[in-house]
Amino acid sequence: MKIAVAAVGKDPISEISPRSGRSKFYLIFDDRVNLLEVLSNPFSRGGGGAGFGVAKMLADKKVDIVIGNQKGEHFEEALQARGIEYYQMTGAAKDAVALILGTEKKKEA
Repeated sequence: MKIAVAAVGKDPISEISPRSGRSKFYLIFDDRVNLLEVLSNPFSRGGGGAGFGVAKMLADKKVDIVIGNQKGEHFEEALQARGIEYYQMTGAAKDAVALILGTEKKKEA
């Protein structure tokens, strides 16, 4: 399982970005809360369509779950169309991943 977090910085303890589709970075974690990759978001600036572009970028990286804060309506639609779940959260990226993983394990039990 891969979890991507919209973050303001490149560090696992960076805060979750207030704008998911326009986040500067996406931190990709595995199911053991290990940071696998840091992606710079090429859609962080510019015109419309950021949500679709980010959703495709994350789907290409085989991401299963995205954690962010505020999101545009098209971003969530684009994620759902690719089978990616979205969780709206605040706080540190690594803490949010740990919390989601705890929730996912409870679902499986």
